Amino acid sequence: MNANQIINMVVRMVMRRVLRSGMNAGMDAVGKRMNKGKAPAETGQPMDTAETTKRTKQAMRVTRRMGRF
Repeated sequence: MNANQIINMVVRMVMRRVLRSGMNAGMDAVGKRMNKGKAPAETGQPMDTAETTKRTKQAMRVTRRMGRF
């Protein structure tokens, strides 16, 4: 192995960690925003089925888009 391969390997490992933590932080932020900081059981109101369907379709689109890269 030459130095270029080793550097590329290390950079890839670091980038994977950074991207993973960024994705996790983003998904947590989206989850907080959708729940507005409260769990559905705490609000006392049942989830709207149309809203749930819309969120499910959005999640499916996002996962398909992530699979392309």
